[in-house]
Amino acid sequence: MRLYNVAGRAVLETDGVTFDVEQASGGAFGSDPQDLYDRWDELRLWAAEHLGGVQALTMSDNAAIGSPVPRPRQIFAIGINYASHVEESGLDTPTIPMVFAKFPSSIAGPYDCIALPQGAVDFEAELVVVIGARADQVPAHEAWRHVAGITVGQDLSERYTQWAGSAPQQMSLGKSFPGFSPIGPVVVTPDEFDDPDDIELGCAVNGVPMQKGRTSDMIFSVPAIIKFLSGIVPLLPGDLIFTGTPSGVGFTRTPQVLLKAGDELTTYAESIGEMRHMFTDRAGAPPLAGNP
Repeated sequence: MRLYNVAGRAVLETDGVTFDVEQASGGAFGSDPQDLYDRWDELRLWAAEHLGGVQALTMSDNAAIGSPVPRPRQIFAIGINYASHVEESGLDTPTIPMVFAKFPSSIAGPYDCIALPQGAVDFEAELVVVIGARADQVPAHEAWRHVAGITVGQDLSERYTQWAGSAPQQMSLGKSFPGFSPIGPVVVTPDEFDDPDDIELGCAVNGVPMQKGRTSDMIFSVPAIIKFLSGIVPLLPGDLIFTGTPSGVGFTRTPQVLLKAGDELTTYAESIGEMRHMFTDRAGAPPLAGNP
């Protein structure tokens, strides 16, 4: 099962056919994609039993496809979660998940144009987990039961803000500018994958491949991350977890590859699809702390 946000309305795809959720359910479910995560188990049961004879939709306009999770209450992110990224970053391998927050105002859709602040804006392709049932002190072997689905995202990062000041620097603000948490184009349920713990993902800038990895190479798997986070704070339906990025980010390359106005960034994950983002300058953006 696959859930889209089409022009602000929840659209469900199953067996290759798409349906407007509110219309197909006769109003039993609303049109807002965000609200459906609070009733995820009900939605899946209804879809399995009632979608057979419902009139299908045709989707053709990518510009109308928005973030499939438009208003998450919490966004968690895991830093340096691939050994290859640990090495290129010159950091130590973490012994527990390195966690920071991205703020909900940074959410963007899979085909949005994103305005760049001044500084050094980098790309980080990531698998993003969407919570579908409240998770509170969940053991690893039960973690996938609390997941609504998986999507692909970019943890866009302005590096000067991220690393400004004396240690320990904060991570969240440099990764939470408007548009810096694009996700999509669809949330895919775990049962759609041969192995939800082994998914290829990556990205390219102006058609040049930059990142490519598999989630089986993560230091902390999705179940391990959910166990760790839910042992401290409840995870709520519709929450997002950015699970870390493989090697190939632009800031550590020689020469550096940083995003600029006019660039096109494509980001993909197998069985999920591809995002495409164009970039412009952020009008009137002031110089940032730490920007040389």
